[in-house]
Amino acid sequence: MPLQSDHLILDKIDKILRVLAVLATKGMKQREQIALLNQAGLKPKDIADLLGTSSNTVRVELVALRKTGSSKKRRKATKHSRKSYA
Repeated sequence: MPLQSDHLILDKIDKILRVLAVLATKGMKQREQIALLNQAGLKPKDIADLLGTSSNTVRVELVALRKTGSSKKRRKATKHSRKSYA
């Protein structure tokens, strides 16, 4: 069973990680911040709390990022398949 001091240590580590995440994404566009923080394993709610936005905004951006990523992959695959037949 975790001790009270363990919870305090984990809470402090969590706060430090949040500060580092904010500093690491400073100066980026919101979409880039969301993408980076998502890749770091943060949940949409945590990302929203860090960036001062709603979790719905974060989820919408993540869906848009996934759509643009998959469409880029499709275009790249189509481009490569055309080259092989030419």
